[in-house]
Amino acid sequence: MTDTTRPGPDGPTPPPAKRGAFTRFLDTVEWLGNLLPHPVTLFAILALLMVLLSGLFGWMGVTVEDPRPVGAAGRAEDGMISAVSLMTGDGLRRIFTGMIGNFTGFAPLGVVLVAMLGIGVAERSGLLSAAVRALVLSASPKVVTVAIVFAGVISNTAAEVGYVVLIPLAGAVYYSLGRHPLAGMAAAFAGVSGGYSANLFIGTIDPLLAGITEEAAQLIDPTYQVTATASYYFMAVSTFLVTIIGSLVSIFIVEPKLGRYDSSRADPEVLNTDGAAPLSGTERKGLWMAGLALLAVLGLMALTLLPEWGVLRDPETGDQMRSPFFTGFAVWILLFFLAVGVAYGRVVGTVRNDRDVIDGMASGLSTLGLYLVIVFFAAQFVAFFNWSNLGAITAVNGADFLQNTGMTGPGVFIGFILICALVNLMIGSASAQWALTAPIFVPMLMLIGYSPEIIQTAYRIGDSTTNIITPMMSYFGLILAWATRYDKNVGIGTMIAMMLPYSIFFTIGWSLLFFLWVFGIGLPVGPGSPTYYSAG
Repeated sequence: MTDTTRPGPDGPTPPPAKRGAFTRFLDTVEWLGNLLPHPVTLFAILALLMVLLSGLFGWMGVTVEDPRPVGAAGRAEDGMISAVSLMTGDGLRRIFTGMIGNFTGFAPLGVVLVAMLGIGVAERSGLLSAAVRALVLSASPKVVTVAIVFAGVISNTAAEVGYVVLIPLAGAVYYSLGRHPLAGMAAAFAGVSGGYSANLFIGTIDPLLAGITEEAAQLIDPTYQVTATASYYFMAVSTFLVTIIGSLVSIFIVEPKLGRYDSSRADPEVLNTDGAAPLSGTERKGLWMAGLALLAVLGLMALTLLPEWGVLRDPETGDQMRSPFFTGFAVWILLFFLAVGVAYGRVVGTVRNDRDVIDGMASGLSTLGLYLVIVFFAAQFVAFFNWSNLGAITAVNGADFLQNTGMTGPGVFIGFILICALVNLMIGSASAQWALTAPIFVPMLMLIGYSPEIIQTAYRIGDSTTNIITPMMSYFGLILAWATRYDKNVGIGTMIAMMLPYSIFFTIGWSLLFFLWVFGIGLPVGPGSPTYYSAG
């Protein structure tokens, strides 16, 4: 991304400002990354490579001891995790019969498709454009950056909202301000995914991780219990840390590196919005009606979840977090954008009948062509990686390496966080990664005196900070597809180089906060969460 300004009538344009060492390092990362082939080709090559590697390691008989307790789901009878060859007759039959299921069952695919039905209606009605203009005409550029990062962190309560709504919206906001749209998308991506574990609210990931931690802790203490709020104090404060770091990195590193935006490399359709035009009276009335529709949907959501008789609570336990409400949250995204889009469109005249609604839905899905192609090959690679057990073997060996260092002081958490960050580059699911590594890390660190709550909190730092630089992250392909709408030359290297500064500073800043919070001041990470564990 370079400044495309040409010499004017008054003489040549002054030479660009001198680029610092860190910027040159990011340029090198981008150059190296962009030597990689197109993401579709890359995932196809990786899928083929995984088949070949599975055959090699299966032939070598590579195994590791399964850390999960006896009787756990998926645990082999001999207690070992063995490399599985996909180059056998059974392996090839599994590839051919599972290829379609790998694609249609890829976790983010259904969420994205369903959500885009509603978003397409909201976009075609003009609501999103009007909302963006209402925002940017009344906010300063730096406040917008802070607001975007903060909104990204908060959206983790229902993470799909951040990925499928906020990130493309942030690009539109920046473009409307005359700033580089990829910088806006990067700021949102940093908040949504880099700050994944931080939040002011308890989300679906909290009880999920707490349950895994509790099971691992009970290998040492069968009576030990871990609550969903185990890390709440620390994660709530982390919301503001991530917002501050993300905003500073956006303003002082990422946006200056991207330089002036060259719209000649963009999809013309994505730029056909008048971001500077003031809102008309009809548009303002439409936004008010959309606001009323929003309140109606929020009220309906509350009625299905908050009362004891809420129909979308868990029907057996009454639990709010582990419930159909959150499991099917993509449906709420659809209803939300459908309601506000129709309400706005009816007022301004862009939605007159059901045909306009259907056209909006079709328009929303029509933008996902590249994403669908990427997902097909990415899904095969992820499935082959899981079938071969190479991901599990890598995770267990990484954990064993940390265990064999013999570190027992607080410094052990430096290695722990870094190992979690590295493993996260290969296993994108927070729960899948923790299910494999918690039975090793939690008992190990409990035996040297640390509580399961502290261990889980440190894990969540490592798990979050590298989400934004790994193509294994489920939504990476979607974000890349949206980025190419603003710049057709964007590749994996561009994305990684753009997000790497966030990952570096999040890891450093968040780790420092952890050590200060836990070992410096000695504060609990959550309600009733001890720092140390004693078997006595």
